[in-house]
Parts: sequence; C-alpha cells; structure tokens
Amino acid sequence: MSGDRPSPLVIERILRDREGIWQQIVAERDLNALTGRMLTSSAIALACYGGVLGFFHSPLMALTSALKLPLLFLVTLVICLPTLYLFNLVFGARLSVRQSLALVMVAITVTSMLAVAFAPISLFFLITANDYGFFKLLNVAILTLSALVGLRFLTSGMQVLNDHGLLAPVAANATVDEQVGAPAPVQAVPAAVPVGATPAAAPVAGQSAEPVAVPAGAAVAESTPNGAVTTAPAPAQVPAQWPGQPAGASFPPGMLPPGYVAQRPWDGRSVRRGEPTQRPASMTLLYIWILLFGFVGTQLAWTLRPFFGDPGQDFAFFRSIDGNFYAEILRTIANL
Repeated sequence: MSGDRPSPLVIERILRDREGIWQQIVAERDLNALTGRMLTSSAIALACYGGVLGFFHSPLMALTSALKLPLLFLVTLVICLPTLYLFNLVFGARLSVRQSLALVMVAITVTSMLAVAFAPISLFFLITANDYGFFKLLNVAILTLSALVGLRFLTSGMQVLNDHGLLAPVAANATVDEQVGAPAPVQAVPAAVPVGATPAAAPVAGQSAEPVAVPAGAAVAESTPNGAVTTAPAPAQVPAQWPGQPAGASFPPGMLPPGYVAQRPWDGRSVRRGEPTQRPASMTLLYIWILLFGFVGTQLAWTLRPFFGDPGQDFAFFRSIDGNFYAEILRTIANL
C-alpha cells in the first residue's frame, strides 16, 4: 500500500504500511492531516474501551470513564512531549515538533486500537466473572500490554529516523577528508620485466595490477637516463607491504608489486573520500523518555481515578489523592 493512497482506517495503514508512515514523517509530508486522523481514531477507541471499564459500576461511570481515558493519554502526551523534543535538541538531533508529535501519536494510536480490540474479552469477563479485583487487574494488564506494543512502534520509528540521519548530531556529517587527513601519495614501484620478455600493458588507472613473479637471482631490465637498457640481478626479497597487511610484512622472494600505491587498512566500511559519514545516534535517551512517559501516565491515571468504580462506593467523578498506583496494584493482588 502506497503512502500516497491512505487507507480509510489509519490503524490499517500503520500496520500494513509502516515504512510508508516512517517515510512520510521523515519527509514531513501532510503531517497535520496524519496526526489529526491518528488523534481522532485514538480518542474514539479509548472512549469505547473506557466505557467498558466504567460499565462495571454503572452507566454513569461508563460515561465518565469514556471521557477520562482519552484525556489521560492526551494530557500525558502534553506533559511529556516537550521533554522528548528538548532531549533531541540538546543532543544535536534535527527532529521538528511535528515529527516528534507524529511519532508519539503513532504509538498512542497502536496502543488505543489494540486496547479496543481487547474490549470484547474484557466485557466477557465482566459478565461471567463479576469480581472487582480480578476485573481491575485484567484491564491493567491489557493496557500495559497495549502500551508496550505501541512503544515498540515508537522505537522502530525512531530507528528509521536515526538511519536517515535526523537523530545524528550535525558534527557527524563531516566528510571523511575533514575527519582524517588524506594519505600522502606514495611513488609507485615500477614493474620488473625480464630481459627479452614482452612487457605487459600498463595497468589502467583505478585498477589494481597483480604482482609479477621473478625468480630469485634472475636478471631484470633497468633503463638508464640515455635510454639504454641494462640488466641487473633481481633482489631475493623486496621489503614491501601488501595492502591491509600489518607493518613489517614482506612479499615472497622474487615478487614485485607493479603499480603499488599505499592504502589504508580496510576497516569494514566502504567509504569514499568526500562522502558524509554518519555516527549512529544513541537510543538511550528514548528509553529514558519511555520510562518517564510510563511514570507520568500511571500517576496521572491514579489522579484521574476512578475508571472502574468500586461497587462498594457511591459514584464519584474524582477520588481523593492518597496512596499511589503501584501500592494499589500490590494491595489488589494481595486481596485476591
């Protein structure tokens, strides 16, 4: 599916054509429309899932949960997005605000759509196993799994932007000539041709010539300034170095390197002089930001509670802020 032919469902395009999504974010093409579609789809999906959560208590709680669950993700995004953007700026990345927002919205869209896909399962256990503690832990597990999958999409998108150099510092785009000095030219060693033999054609520029084997002690031809040709015994060994061999290595006896030019040892990368090199950006800050996003989200969820509604208490739009999310989860597990 092409990126220029959008699917009616944005989640379908994200899952089927994720490379097209990443390329669109890299090119910053129609990001406002893409982000708007993802925001609308996420809000609808989270509202549907929130209605299932609150329906455990009452229809009124279902309505409030349908409003508060999209608000939870939206406010968490508003709190954490500036941190992600500033992290990128501090460490030399070239992401725009729209690109950062689109990347995070991809993660939230995947999370919300996966959560609403679990809604029938949650509703099934709501009907067949009317236990408040079990229902709460089940849905926390569903939201956690959905969020992990969504954040996996975020790291994949960041890796694509890293491959395009948007996360690499500007200094990493210096050319090879600027990073390392150009090697000093080395005079080529002329090929040795035995007397009476037909000299081989000179190697074409840019092509490497094979060494010529000369028996030890055999006569080789030398030309004098006046054009006369004299003979001299070939050396038994020429102290030279093959390209890529360690210093001190020598050719076998009688082997002369015609047209040999000194080269740098090959380091596994095929880099031409003048081409930009790119240092891979570290993804550590992204993982730190993901942890921050998770902590902010869980604390905000505790602040906006109730989402499920304790059947032993009356309806309330908000509860008093006491305790924390993690202590409540541990207490619920202990009560089971």
